Amino acid sequence: MQETGVRIQAEDLTSFLVDVFAYFGVPPADARLVAGLMVEADLRGYDTHGVFRLRQYVNRLRDGGIAAKSNIKIVQETAATALVDGGNGLGHLAMKTATDLAIHKAKASGIGWVGVRNGNHAGPAALYVRPQTQEQMIGLCAAVGSANHVAPYGGSDLLLGTNPLAIAVPAGAQEAFVLDMATTNAAMGKIKTLAQRGEPMPEGWMVGRDGKPLTDPNRRDDGFLLPIGGPKGYGLAMAIGLLAGSLNGAAFGSDVVDFSSDTTSPSNTGQFVAAISIEAFGDPSAFGTRVEKVFDEVRASEPLPDHAPVRIPGQERDHRRQSRMNSGIPLHPNLLNELRNIADEISIPPLQTP
Repeated sequence: MQETGVRIQAEDLTSFLVDVFAYFGVPPADARLVAGLMVEADLRGYDTHGVFRLRQYVNRLRDGGIAAKSNIKIVQETAATALVDGGNGLGHLAMKTATDLAIHKAKASGIGWVGVRNGNHAGPAALYVRPQTQEQMIGLCAAVGSANHVAPYGGSDLLLGTNPLAIAVPAGAQEAFVLDMATTNAAMGKIKTLAQRGEPMPEGWMVGRDGKPLTDPNRRDDGFLLPIGGPKGYGLAMAIGLLAGSLNGAAFGSDVVDFSSDTTSPSNTGQFVAAISIEAFGDPSAFGTRVEKVFDEVRASEPLPDHAPVRIPGQERDHRRQSRMNSGIPLHPNLLNELRNIADEISIPPLQTP
């Protein structure tokens, strides 16, 4: 599919983000880490969870909802588990800590499970499962959504978020399997992106409080997102909330803070990251061979009439990353305008564009 937008080089976008975070007092190393992860999200095509989120981070840094200087602590720990307090800093920092710690524990114990509390929005969950595959491990990650946009199945009160889940599995010489999904038919980030671009959303993503389809993304506050598979998606969102929120002492249910509309309150976002060592179950090379065989069989499945060839979840993300590293990350003109507005507000040099 042909990508449209103004092409921005990854290093230029990273430098701009570092300047923004530095203005708000984020320490240099933290600013570089968060900026790098945000750009990595855009390089891999997670366009709704990369630089698109800068406005929300800026508003919360400005108003005190996010602490510029986080004090990340391990508050509880066993050989295979840990609980990390993110210090209400930028969410990427706590999640990077949790990912590294989960991998470290899995190397010693075969599995590592690290919960996070007092965190914040941290971009796409895929960022925190891919590193495991480089260590011949399976990665898992889930989070309580950063706002409640979903009603319990059959109810009308907004008590659940999109509660994303990501799973990554190494595949020998092939690109890793990476599933990164919301428990709703669409992530709220996609709807906000459509609103910024002035485009409608398909039926089936949201309904109004009258139960009728909602297709105007600017009216998203008038209704709620629909869970995948009806009661099944609702149940999955609940399960993730219990594991990523309640287990960690993080917000879930009515305690969740809408991090877009409330820019002053700590969100106490809950997440977890896990790493499972393949070596703990057998020869990683043999596992890779088995996975490659399954991938080949799945891709060889005869496509339905007028349907594209079958793909593996996460397939072509590496190719997209390389393509965008070479030719630049495509940013919609309306997003570029928002980045210019941010630069003007804090009096820093604007993002350089071709």
